[in-house]
Amino acid sequence: MPSFYALVGVAPGGFDPEHRFVTSWLLPPRGLAFLRLLFALFCWANLFACFGYDAIHDPGTIGAQFSYFTNLTWWGITCYMTVAAVHTFVYVQKGYSWLDRWWRPLQLLHSFFYTTIVTYPFLVTIVYWVILYKNPWFTVTMDAFRNVSRHGLNSLAALLEIILPATNPPPFLHIPFLVVVLALYLALAYVTYATQGFYTYSFLNPAHGAGLLAGYIVGIAVAGVVIFLIVWGLIWTRRRFTGLGKRSQRDIEINTHRDLTSDVEMTLK
Repeated sequence: MPSFYALVGVAPGGFDPEHRFVTSWLLPPRGLAFLRLLFALFCWANLFACFGYDAIHDPGTIGAQFSYFTNLTWWGITCYMTVAAVHTFVYVQKGYSWLDRWWRPLQLLHSFFYTTIVTYPFLVTIVYWVILYKNPWFTVTMDAFRNVSRHGLNSLAALLEIILPATNPPPFLHIPFLVVVLALYLALAYVTYATQGFYTYSFLNPAHGAGLLAGYIVGIAVAGVVIFLIVWGLIWTRRRFTGLGKRSQRDIEINTHRDLTSDVEMTLK
């Protein structure tokens, strides 16, 4: 029977012995680090631009933004890209990332964090453009910038993290936790209604019918699981056609140095 750590995606040699979270089969580690940093900077710029605009034009909506799953997911992408960029830059300089030396529960949380980043953005994009978006197109440029970024470029970030890193497919044990997070957000949405008097998403209003509401809730949960399975398949396919992952030049240099040192020590003995 596989161990708990095997079920959650921890390799026998440690959390990430092949440095798959900070290397790419296509880009050198430095290139991956700069790409992640570039996307992180764009995300932060988007957040500050939108906060600044809202502070001038509609300050009452700023606090309410943290009740929307879209915005929480965008914050997640922003923080993940920032942290992942730092880990990758540290790996470039030292041959290991801070992630390697974190407390094991934090390593497991990082693994789950990655799973949410490659899963939830697609769910947000689909729900918005299929269910929530209504014509005509946005008349305010900032509204267009905000919505295209958080309901379009969010999925681009997820796609880049699926395609470029050398990561393994996420463990299936993450599925129930993805559903639990969605359930927790559902609770937040109704707490928002109870305390602030509005539904973050119109389909959560039970006035439309209990059956329809249940259908939306179950449908979104099922869609989240289906997206996870598709993402798992895409990452598995990427791993299959790119090999088990090429060692980075940094790894090769480190291992070569160790081998040479070992040979010298053996010769001296």
